[in-house]
Amino acid sequence: MRSRENHFEEKSMKVEGYNIPEGFYYSKEHEWVLVKKDCAVVGITDYAQKALHEIVYVELPTVGSKLKQMQSIGTVESVKAVSEVFTPISGEIIEANEELAESPELLNKDPYNDGWIMKIRPTNLKKDLEKLMTAQQYAEHIRKLK
Repeated sequence: MRSRENHFEEKSMKVEGYNIPEGFYYSKEHEWVLVKKDCAVVGITDYAQKALHEIVYVELPTVGSKLKQMQSIGTVESVKAVSEVFTPISGEIIEANEELAESPELLNKDPYNDGWIMKIRPTNLKKDLEKLMTAQQYAEHIRKLK
């Protein structure tokens, strides 16, 4: 039995029916990043997974790849659409969530914990984070989309 990823304490807000954890950074394209000690965890937001609906396939990024901020890391396929996923920060991919290959629905069930997509070692973290949104800013972004 695998151990559960727990990336955030249940400190989050609900905006327009979407869960937005605090302490994360967000892109306008609906990816999130959570900075840990020596790496950052990346995934798609609750808004993104609900917009896609039933996710049936995840193209995982390649471990060892070096990426620039907002470069494509793969795709997420649902019964309705295929959507590109972008890295919110620059760096080297150090781990991909292999569990998603067998259970892509984890993105729907728990996008902020078990549904993480990759872990990345940042190369330009401070500058990259300046281009992203805080939870409060992302909440406002979501409100404007409605």
